[in-house]
Amino acid sequence: MIYAGGSLLLLALVTVGLMRLEPALPSVSDSSPYKGTVKRGEMLRQVHGNGTLVPEEIRWIPAANAGRIESILVLPGARVNADTVLLELSNPELDQAAFDAEWALKAAEAELANLKVTLESQRLNQVAAAATVASELNLAELDAVADEKLAKDGLVAELTAKRSRAKAEELRGRYEIEKKRLEIGSEAIAAQLSVQGAKVEQMRASLNLKKHQVDSLKVRAGIFGVLQRLGDALPLQVGQQVSLGANLARVADPSKLKAEIKIAETQAKDIQLDQVAQIDTRNGIIRGRVLRIDPASQNGTRSVDVKLEEALPKGAVPDLGVDGTIELERLDNVLYVERPVIATQPDSAVGLFKVAENGKTAVRVPVKLGRTSVSTVEVVEGLQVGDVIILSDMSQWDAYARVQLK
Repeated sequence: MIYAGGSLLLLALVTVGLMRLEPALPSVSDSSPYKGTVKRGEMLRQVHGNGTLVPEEIRWIPAANAGRIESILVLPGARVNADTVLLELSNPELDQAAFDAEWALKAAEAELANLKVTLESQRLNQVAAAATVASELNLAELDAVADEKLAKDGLVAELTAKRSRAKAEELRGRYEIEKKRLEIGSEAIAAQLSVQGAKVEQMRASLNLKKHQVDSLKVRAGIFGVLQRLGDALPLQVGQQVSLGANLARVADPSKLKAEIKIAETQAKDIQLDQVAQIDTRNGIIRGRVLRIDPASQNGTRSVDVKLEEALPKGAVPDLGVDGTIELERLDNVLYVERPVIATQPDSAVGLFKVAENGKTAVRVPVKLGRTSVSTVEVVEGLQVGDVIILSDMSQWDAYARVQLK
């Protein structure tokens, strides 16, 4: 009975002891989690995105007129100059319109020449009439003077002298009228020639326009660069009919490239013009500055154009995939740590595992994070300088407040 009672008492004590033991801690391999140490100092805020190199100058060449493709002279990938002919189109209606405009101009020029001859003849007739009246006026003046002298000497009747003077005055009035008629006639001639000259210039402008339209059937590059594409959605073919305004070719200058980086919308709000950026072409890093920020977002990202300030490395061509990092600001004397996996949003509260002093266990602590960067994040509350935290994903141990490191 004593042995039996002792055994029951021992069993009860063992049971109570086991009930008071804490559950075993989950074990985490000490080599698997990535760790970071909290520091204080200068923190460089950056945002990162992927993108491509695109030409600064891209020109789409539209069809100035509808037409049929007769020949394709240059293929995509070739280097072109501004006057390089890429395509030749045909349009019989334009050719006929230019022919009609040329003959209309010739007819208008002939009409102008005929009008000049006619008006010059009329002017000469008026000049002759005015000269005749002037001659008659001079003779009448001489007769009037002579008759007045003879009348004073009593050799001619007074009435005869008065008649001579009246005739001279009449001719003087006619002469003044002829002079005014000659002046008005010159103005009328100038006006008629101006009207016909304007008609000729109108015809000449119409002919030049038609010639320009015919010349535009030879599609030129317009700028120095590389022909990137013929056609818009589908490649162009000889014999194809194209409509007015259709995109025929795209030419870009490959020597002047910029980086077009896609930045997450949540991170792009702090980007400003002229901020420093670094573009990784996988064959070198190029320094640049923010040139343009797309005001609208697409698919959760915003496009940021970066102007490259250094020479391009070999192999840098349009549409090359690149990585871009933009420097937002430098924060002085802040508490920061390498960015944990779960720190996806700025100004957020998260639970992080802090490694204990003995290095054997890690305890979950609430941490308030502030501004974020590409690889670091600001610590607002919950951690101190020198604290070591686990940065890698610990979501599988969310149900535990402590884990054992082994």
